[in-house]
Amino acid sequence: MASPISKKKETSVITHRQKFEGHTEPVWGAIHLPGGQRIITCSVDGSLRVWNMKSGKQIGDDWKDGDSAVWCIAMYPDGKKVVSGSDDGAVRLWDIDTCKVVKKWTGHTEPVSSVCWSRDGRRVLSGSIDGTARQWEVESGETIENILASIETGHENVCAVVYSPDTTLIATGGWDSDARPKYPIKIWDAKTGKLVATLKGHTDQVWCLAWTKDGKTLISGSSDCSIRTWNTTKWKQTAVLDEHTSPVYAIAISPNDRILASVSDDKTARLWNLDNGQPISSPIQHADEVNCVSFSAGGKQLATGCHDINAYIWDVAAILREAGLDDLLSNPQVNATRPPIQVRPPVNRVPQGFFDGVPPSHFSAQSHTRSSALAGTTFIGRLFGHSPSDAQDMSPSSPLDWVRNLLKQHRQSGEGTELQGRSLAVVEVPYAKGKRRNACAREKRKRPLPPKNTTAGSSHPPKPNIAKPPLQTQPADSSLSTTPAIADATITTGTTSMTSRPDIMIRQAGLWTRFWLLICCTSTEHTDGHH
Repeated sequence: MASPISKKKETSVITHRQKFEGHTEPVWGAIHLPGGQRIITCSVDGSLRVWNMKSGKQIGDDWKDGDSAVWCIAMYPDGKKVVSGSDDGAVRLWDIDTCKVVKKWTGHTEPVSSVCWSRDGRRVLSGSIDGTARQWEVESGETIENILASIETGHENVCAVVYSPDTTLIATGGWDSDARPKYPIKIWDAKTGKLVATLKGHTDQVWCLAWTKDGKTLISGSSDCSIRTWNTTKWKQTAVLDEHTSPVYAIAISPNDRILASVSDDKTARLWNLDNGQPISSPIQHADEVNCVSFSAGGKQLATGCHDINAYIWDVAAILREAGLDDLLSNPQVNATRPPIQVRPPVNRVPQGFFDGVPPSHFSAQSHTRSSALAGTTFIGRLFGHSPSDAQDMSPSSPLDWVRNLLKQHRQSGEGTELQGRSLAVVEVPYAKGKRRNACAREKRKRPLPPKNTTAGSSHPPKPNIAKPPLQTQPADSSLSTTPAIADATITTGTTSMTSRPDIMIRQAGLWTRFWLLICCTSTEHTDGHH
């Protein structure tokens, strides 16, 4: 996907905030500890180490339980324990305060490549190169095999496992030697161990998985250099993020679910805007391939572990600030940085009721509930009773057809103008009488009292009865006031009556007729048969 960042920002160099040196082999895990002052790392050298983020110095001695390489670590939800997966196939639970192993689960026959906590902290999920995924009960220290056997995933290697936020599902990724597709993501029922769905799309080994907190999106990274997002309702792929040029080894989602971090064999880490799927900045360069990544509790800092045997801290807040995307650190539910759009009320330059009698198909349903109220907020919408989204519902006849039909009629003094194919309607233009041609629509008028014959409920426009024949034009009553409100005019159709105005009555007046009447303000004084 193309980055929206400018060329200048794309080429800018991002420097680490802190560097942690001490491991003797590549770092494969780096996570933040509670309090925001420390991180813990794991390495192929078989140790876990705690570091002071401000000084970059190691705190205390190495944590070790044998010499097996430690491939993965995950933080207990309350921040007091850490679980690790090792090359010897064991899953270990560490107490952060004592720096000791408090529980050790065995059962995998090959190295443990991935570990994950359930949200309530009661279970640990592990995946192994032996092709299985196992669940462990933290309180009892036993595997849940007494309730549920380990899941034989069908993967030749399980490289990634993750619980759904509600712990009802398990996602696994890796590669299958014989299956087609060869690199699926599989979704399992956490209680029964049955396969729920198989996600097809990656063309190489799947290394990492992450679930958003709302459970609606699963994200995966692969050796095919892509990151893919999946809708967990329909189990369909929704996006492909393909800026990396080498295998994607690890991903992490910010606490507010708005930023994705990814690291790759291409020696970079990248930040992604999950609101639109675009890269946030230029790549975060490392000296060697990057193996792991995690966000701090507030999402403002990023920890990475590198094949150069070091770990690093990066200032996410500064990167977002430079990119002009500071709002990505805020919670989307409370993000109020953008002021609400102000909608100006429409200016009623057209006299109320001017377009009464137009068939309901030219008005929105809402307009019928108000007395001759015109729909739409744009000028054209107010003029013709349409909102912009309703444009496709207008008659297929072109404006020229309406004008052509209008000009074909022979205008006679005292007679109305008829348009072909329109239902009968009577429209009145009272403001032009005795005025210059362009005066009526631009002068303010006081609204007089309604005529005595106004019936209750007449504010709603009548429904046209297309089965009945056209009515004859009624003669005007000169005894009525010459300047009453148009909204009080009525039309008689069968048994339905509306109050009538006495100036000009035009039969079958359509939209364009009303338009030209509005522009030209035709009055009886100018209807001489030659205009």
